[in-house]
Amino acid sequence: MPSTDHATAAPRMTGAERREQILAAARRVFAEGGYAASTDEVARAAGVSQPYVVRLFGSKRELFLETYRQASAQVLATLSSVAPGPDAGKDMGDAYVGLLDDRDLLRLLMHGFIAGGDTEVGVVARHTLGEAFRLFRERTGGTDDDARLFVAQGMLINVLLAVDAHRHVGEDTGMDGLVFCTLQHLTPLS
Repeated sequence: MPSTDHATAAPRMTGAERREQILAAARRVFAEGGYAASTDEVARAAGVSQPYVVRLFGSKRELFLETYRQASAQVLATLSSVAPGPDAGKDMGDAYVGLLDDRDLLRLLMHGFIAGGDTEVGVVARHTLGEAFRLFRERTGGTDDDARLFVAQGMLINVLLAVDAHRHVGEDTGMDGLVFCTLQHLTPLS
């Protein structure tokens, strides 16, 4: 006869916990495969059935969008947490680069920008860029040009980190120069 000792059984996840588990798996899967990744891949990574994923999120598009919204919100919350003042520009840059240690976040952001032709994904991508611009101006008191350069530098850093440029020093002289002048003032990258 099977044991009826429920004390040793793992506690059941709540619906909210299961949803967060799926979103965490989706972040990893979409970071790796972009929008081309399937809900089946997400379901396997989360340890649930594919129909369950679709029942919760409706479609792959909605799952990608929710995952991308979370990543964008994380970036904006990090930038928002920097106090205004004379060091705000450097602090915002350092905070942003610290986020990019999370390779899944970095790659998901990149895939979101690529998928920005989708109406709703594009809204999130444009809002993220615009808010980064606005927050930089607000926190630093800088000019539009200062804020534009901050956002542009962030995008360049994304691309350099996405291609692991800092790990391939010596491979290409031009790239070495670009990496050095772009990343030299940042916290050392591993």
